[in-house]
Amino acid sequence: MKRVATMILALAAVFSLLTACSGKTSGAKDDTLVIGIDDKFAPMGFRDENNKIVGFDIDLAKAAAEKMGKKVKFQPIDWNTKESELSSGRIDLIWNGYTITDERKKKVLFTKPYLQNAQVVVTRADSKLSKLADLEGKVVGLQSLSSAADALDANPIKSKIKTVTEFKDNVLALNDLKSGRLDAVVIDEVVINYYMTKEKNTFKVLNESLAPEEYGVGVKKGNEELLKNLQKALDDMNADGTASKISTKWFGENKVMK
Repeated sequence: MKRVATMILALAAVFSLLTACSGKTSGAKDDTLVIGIDDKFAPMGFRDENNKIVGFDIDLAKAAAEKMGKKVKFQPIDWNTKESELSSGRIDLIWNGYTITDERKKKVLFTKPYLQNAQVVVTRADSKLSKLADLEGKVVGLQSLSSAADALDANPIKSKIKTVTEFKDNVLALNDLKSGRLDAVVIDEVVINYYMTKEKNTFKVLNESLAPEEYGVGVKKGNEELLKNLQKALDDMNADGTASKISTKWFGENKVMK
């Protein structure tokens, strides 16, 4: 009898382990969407003075989750490993100024684009740099594994730049720009516009941009049902004015694409 009981306990342990492995590694319940974010990407998703996660994408995600009948959990992640976090199941969505690119389409499913953006070059307000050609021989910074790197790689000026320094996030890059360790930073237009309203007379943007782009929400390959439900929620938010209100709150106007 003791031997049978031992075998039952062993089988129960194996079943429990298999069940745990088959579930979400994030520990999220089925009614909760775990969203991977870069928490230093203002105004899309960042921490305010009280260390609370706020931003345009944060508000948009909360509203979409409510329409889907879901709860939401924002999970700060290393942006370098965002696609790995998604494919592993540790997060359900990548939603934080996530640019749609052909390369990323090979790894994730995307919603329809919801916001237009561009990669621009910012320098100090007192700098003599004014156009892309002026970057020749200069030291330029950008966020590692971001669309800023793709935009710079695609431009002929890249071969004339002295050094390209990669940073974990835009905040670190901008700090090095202010201190003089960098001559310029390639960055999302919506991001630098936000910082320029907060730190007046600190930065200026060069006259020429590198590349236009569009933001979308990343969903794990194979999860077409989640993509369909999320897209319906986004479409409904466009139709009933919810998205417009959130955009006006953060940008002063409706910038959401329909």
